[in-house]
Amino acid sequence: MRRRFRLIPALIAVVALVVVAGLVRCGPRQDDRPEPAAPGTAPPPRAGPAPPPAAPPAPGRSPAPSASSGWGTAPERPGEPRDCRVGAKLVPTCNVLWGAAPGAFTSARGARALAEYEESTGRTQAVYHAYHRGMNGLFPTAEEVGIAGDPARPRLLFLNWKPWDASWAEIADGAADDYLDRLAAHVRATYREPFFFTVHHEPEEEVDPRPGSGYTAHDYRDMFRHVVGRLRARGVDNLVTVVVHMAYVPYTSARWFPDLYPGDDVVDWVAWDTYAYSDRGEYGHGDFAELMNRTSSEAPDWPGFYNWAAARHPSKPLMVAEWGVWASRANPGHQAEFYRSVGRQIHDFPRIKALLHFDTPHDQRGRDSRPERTSSGLAAYRDLGRLPVFQVDVR
Repeated sequence: MRRRFRLIPALIAVVALVVVAGLVRCGPRQDDRPEPAAPGTAPPPRAGPAPPPAAPPAPGRSPAPSASSGWGTAPERPGEPRDCRVGAKLVPTCNVLWGAAPGAFTSARGARALAEYEESTGRTQAVYHAYHRGMNGLFPTAEEVGIAGDPARPRLLFLNWKPWDASWAEIADGAADDYLDRLAAHVRATYREPFFFTVHHEPEEEVDPRPGSGYTAHDYRDMFRHVVGRLRARGVDNLVTVVVHMAYVPYTSARWFPDLYPGDDVVDWVAWDTYAYSDRGEYGHGDFAELMNRTSSEAPDWPGFYNWAAARHPSKPLMVAEWGVWASRANPGHQAEFYRSVGRQIHDFPRIKALLHFDTPHDQRGRDSRPERTSSGLAAYRDLGRLPVFQVDVR
């Protein structure tokens, strides 16, 4: 911003300009979103998150300070040079990967939904998030390979596999081995670039802690380890593995929650799904800081997911694998306000290395997370995606 000074001695003008330059801050802001739901190809019915606690949440807590780790620098601030690329395990050397799962819960997902989303939001997505279920189809599909390999708009793939045909315990015991061997052969033959991969995201809502249920936290851990180990043993060396949590406070404070973690040797990134709610007074209403460190009066010792993950997994990059703002007719301005808060606050969470939007006109509860839900929201989201902090070269 420039200001003209007239009829002022030159010395005073110089001093004034220096002061103004020191105060100027640039960059748009943005906001965050609510609880996630899984997208994908014709997803079977699935229970949504458990009902939110009746008591309002405690205010979001500030992120705990974290020491610098060996995988990338803090997000770039406005005015700094941009030369950010993906390094080992797809961790950006600086800044934050920007991505989306476009057209979720619609028949238009895939390349068509991605093209419409990028046209609407005004930029190419660095990461394309796709969902697969069951043990029939193989991935990446030809369409997904084409999305990633577009020479004009290169992208990274995040392939999310949720097996429905057997329990976690059965898969850990080998029930999916024939499928995994076919999948490994397919990946080796069709796609050799590194890609993000997770097994059964958001497992918390399906944990049954009863011994022998097939769905205990230990069963999930063993299943994840078995799937990754089997694929690697069959030559799939381009997996970048992600464990994706639901981040719902009643689950995170459950006694079994720490037992879900498969182990550092089979997990490259730690991620969570979380959404902002627009109605005032509703659980999850707030800004980006609240979204990253959501708390609840029902779990007074819970520090917020970002703080927990940064302390529990100091050697892992963190990803928000799904996020969005559930739009509200009663408070339509919140969407844009939230997006602006992302721009203001993303630098307060330096461990976050990827931020992937979940785009749907209706989730299983009829909620809408599309940026274009409001004109002000879309404008703020477009501004957010243009910020220097979200620019990473993925070629």
